[in-house]
Order: sequence, then structure tokens, then C-alpha cells
Amino acid sequence: MHHANHFYGHAHIMAEYAGVQGVPRIWGFLQHGWNIHDGFAVGTTFVAGYPKLVWSNTVARRGWALGLHPYVVVGAPWAYLLEQHDQRGWEATDPEREGTIVYPFHGWEGQQIVGSHEEYMREIREVEGDVPITVSLYINEYRDARVRRIYESLGARVITHGERGYMWKNTDVNFLRKQLAEIRRHRRVVSNRASSALFYGASAGAQIGIYGDPMEIMNDHAILGGSQKPHRLLPELYQPFVPLELGRQLAAEELGQDALLNPAEVREAFGWQRQPLRDDGGLVTPLPESAVTVDS
Repeated sequence: MHHANHFYGHAHIMAEYAGVQGVPRIWGFLQHGWNIHDGFAVGTTFVAGYPKLVWSNTVARRGWALGLHPYVVVGAPWAYLLEQHDQRGWEATDPEREGTIVYPFHGWEGQQIVGSHEEYMREIREVEGDVPITVSLYINEYRDARVRRIYESLGARVITHGERGYMWKNTDVNFLRKQLAEIRRHRRVVSNRASSALFYGASAGAQIGIYGDPMEIMNDHAILGGSQKPHRLLPELYQPFVPLELGRQLAAEELGQDALLNPAEVREAFGWQRQPLRDDGGLVTPLPESAVTVDS
């Protein structure tokens, strides 16, 4: 089915959770990122009769309002990753966390970002103070030496989690595992816009915040409402220091953490009922020791 099902290693995470051998095709359309529209990229061509597998009831309701169907709420692959890596148990150990990881709003292979990284980096230092700063760039910006130097010039550690993939090629299947490893190292996760990364951070026990130039994406689709729509939908998220429990609550709603399926239910929802099961006892791929991908 659709190649976006494999973005960020989502299909791999779900196959591992479901206990099936290999990474079979998902018989449906899986939401690949936090979304304020119908759950999918503008212009996605749907095949009639195949389910739209989305993260949350809010996304499903927007899709229904647009006359789209069928929708099945399954929760975000990230939420399943947290279950696999015992997030509650990990937090109960009171692990040491330090500094802030920043996720600047990013473009992708088809659309670039317009905005000032210089001004954003200066504001990060003003707000965060004298703490270790990690800036995680998407691969497009990471490969731009000029952008990396801007953040490095003020003492930030600059990383990327890798490529999300496109048309079944160059997918870093450990993308989200690297992201979880990094988020667990940091006390705070911040951005200049509402994003998947912020909700991932809050769900993994970090304090979150939004501030700075929201930047714009070139040739953005009007139906998405630009940088203003997320602010209207989630005004309480737009502050430098979101209270920890509020951030966790918002993340649980947007990631569908109350809608997670058990392995048998995932196999049914994804059309994997007849797939052979693994015989390895359901082993979980460990988080990588290093979350940095160097590819410039």
C-alpha cells in the first residue's frame, strides 16, 4: 500500500509490536505525522474501501466532516514504541535528564523553509539560559552546512535522526528509536511550532514549550491554515514553559494513547491476520546508544 506507511520506520515498529515476521504491507493508509487536517498529506489519493488508520479521534472527526471514510483510530506508532520500551517503568527510575533539545520547524524534499535560524538560535539561548542545547534538524536542513553552523556558533550540539524515507527508499527504520533515546536525555523539548516532536517529548516525560519565529514553508497549502491554525486549535501549547501535566495530557489526546490496540487487534486492523508470527518471543529492538546520524 501507500509508501508513507513506512515513513520514520512506522511499519517496522508496528510489525515488531504485532509480533509478525518481516514487515508486511499495511492494508490501509497510516497517518505518518501530527496533523491538523484529515490525517494525511494534502493530495493523497485514497483507494476506496481501504481504512484510514489515524492517531486520534480529533483527526477522525475532521476526516468524517470532510466526507471521508472509513476511519479507524489506532494511536500513533510512537505510542507503541513507548509501550515497547516501558516508558512508565523508565520514568519511575527517576533518570537524570539535562538541557534542552530543539526541533526547529522543518521542510521536506518538496518544500523548503523560509525564516531566520539566526534569530531563533539567539532566542533559544535567551529563554533556555546556560544549559546544554541540542538542535535536531531534519536531514534537509542538516545537510546545509550554513544552517548547521548557525546553531553550532552559539554552542549547540547539532544532530539529525536521519531520513524519513520516500517511495520505500532511504528510510531510517531507527528514526524514532533515535528520537526517543535523545528525548530521554533531555529535560525539555521545544520548537517554534506545534509538531509531532513536541507531543513525543511530552509523552516521554519532558517539559515542552513553543516560542520563536514560527517560520513558513514555501508553497504551503491554504487548506492547512499556515502557522496560525495550530495556534488557534491549541493556544495553551503556545508558551515557552508548558506545565508538565498539561503537556502530557495534550500529548495523550493527540497521540491517541487511550486508543492503543493489542497485538492481535493491530494484526486485524492492518490486514495482517494471516501473517506468520515471529518465534523470537517478541523481542524489542533496543534503543541505539548514539542518536546522531552524520551524513553531510
